[in-house]
Amino acid sequence: MDAIILASSSPRRRELLSQAGIPFVVMPGEVDEDKVELSGTPAQKAEHLAYVKALDVARNVKKGLVLGADTIVVSDGEIFGKPADETDARRMLESLSGKEHLVITGVALIDAGNGVVRKGFETTRVRFSKLTSQEIQAYINTGEPYGKAGAYAVQGRGALLVESLNGCYSNVVGLPLKKVAGMLKELGISVM
Repeated sequence: MDAIILASSSPRRRELLSQAGIPFVVMPGEVDEDKVELSGTPAQKAEHLAYVKALDVARNVKKGLVLGADTIVVSDGEIFGKPADETDARRMLESLSGKEHLVITGVALIDAGNGVVRKGFETTRVRFSKLTSQEIQAYINTGEPYGKAGAYAVQGRGALLVESLNGCYSNVVGLPLKKVAGMLKELGISVM
């Protein structure tokens, strides 16, 4: 299998692909996520943004499979991306405290050689423990919430905030590996 082109600079996505033994090269695009027009359900928005990211890179290569992904957290109908600052991180964590939320990752694969596209998304339900303000502040002080959708990293200290998880764990980290493997299989590529 030729290496796929990962249209992301996310270290978590790189780690997940490496752990799964999927060969890849990193080629992040230059998409300004704030300027992408999104509509529809949260899942449709995540899927579309993943497609835009993959397309941005696919336009600059002649061949290869380009993988784009976008992870969001949805709580009470509100989409949480990455926190802008400490106040935003606190707001997100307070909102997630003691409740269930959804982690949705949109995924897009584009064959740059022939234009074939596969898109999809994965949803995982995550329930947080009830957190005190001191626990939230202590977690913020670790610096871990920054750069993470929903202001937490389940693969790090954020695991201590999670009471339960129902669905794909790697999705919560940032890339639903089973979904990606299934999409690759649809394109005739086995990762096993």
